[in-house]
Amino acid sequence: MRPEIKISDYTYILPDEKIAKYPLPVRDESKLLILKNRSVSESQFKNIGNFIPDGSLLVINDTKVVPARLIFRKVSGAFIEIFCLEPHSPVEYNLSFSSKGCSEWSCVIGNIKRFKDGYIRIYGDSEEIIHTDLRATLLTRSGNEAIVRFEWNPEYTFAQILDICGKVPIPPYLKRDSESEDIERYQTVYAINRGSVAAPTAGLHFTDNVLNTLNNRGINIERLSLHVGAGTFVPVKSELVSDHIMHAEPFTVSLSFLKRLRSQLGSGKVVAVGTTSARTLESLYYLGCRSISGQKPDFTDQWEPYESSYEISVEDSISALIKWVEDNGLSELTSRTRIIIVPGFKFRLTDILITNFHQPQSTLLLLISAFIGELWREAYDYALNNGFRFLSYGDSSIMFRN
Repeated sequence: MRPEIKISDYTYILPDEKIAKYPLPVRDESKLLILKNRSVSESQFKNIGNFIPDGSLLVINDTKVVPARLIFRKVSGAFIEIFCLEPHSPVEYNLSFSSKGCSEWSCVIGNIKRFKDGYIRIYGDSEEIIHTDLRATLLTRSGNEAIVRFEWNPEYTFAQILDICGKVPIPPYLKRDSESEDIERYQTVYAINRGSVAAPTAGLHFTDNVLNTLNNRGINIERLSLHVGAGTFVPVKSELVSDHIMHAEPFTVSLSFLKRLRSQLGSGKVVAVGTTSARTLESLYYLGCRSISGQKPDFTDQWEPYESSYEISVEDSISALIKWVEDNGLSELTSRTRIIIVPGFKFRLTDILITNFHQPQSTLLLLISAFIGELWREAYDYALNNGFRFLSYGDSSIMFRN
């Protein structure tokens, strides 16, 4: 049964001056809030190894943010911004980024009313941008979203086109244009797999020194890859959360990751770095249940955790996923999730969550409340009253599930 939750019950006053407009000079010198055993304290992120239990499995999201904002200009002089969301043809990210000469993408378009027949050209006066000869043609549209065909000089791959012509898609609430600093800082140090239009921001605090310290302590670090979509910026506009529609996001986990995760069950804590890692971990349970019931584990629906009646153990579920991957001769599981985690959700794989401080009335704040209950108010009040910086470039927290 879908939870009947009023989004107005999950709000707080966030003054503009509490929102971090820029990152700190050093990533791991951000503040760290610790919520454990109903007690709140603070430290610095560089000390996070002191709070992660021995024998834990740390799960990071190694997705890489792409410079997905492209500014075009019509002959009339009108500017049109195209924000690439996900590939349409070819649909696979790797194939689309390696395409030469042509690719189609699902996009959000600013000033779309002025984008009609024919093609428009990329805006920019540098010799390199001009040489790309990047053009965009509108194929279909629904509201502000559309399918766009990009064509360009086939000397380049589409990945190179974005690197040359694109801008970093920093969050709109920063109320500024992207700057050169954002190219590096709006990216985790372990980012590998291109595809996100927003950073998994909990990971922005990690440095090589922090990762090495965790490794030296015997804390295992495993990677998954969920590509964060623009839906992460979409506020909950409906009065009831049950009327909110989540965007589906693609993710990949390796066979070795699934085996390592299964071996962790009952032997140590699972620490999710960020809400993206937590949503992926929790989706795996439902994918395994689908596999056991004879379905292909290629999608987790938004309300499946609340409307299904699975009585399958976590170990059996993950084992079923491992079997499905092996039986199909694969080295990884590729799937999609639209899962929404709200109060009433039963966490099955995430024991500890590392995360930033999120916007009022957001699905991310609902996830925090689902994880630690009403203690989220105490944690956020402490952060607001003790100089913590909020949102994407803000400070961090480590929260232990009750």
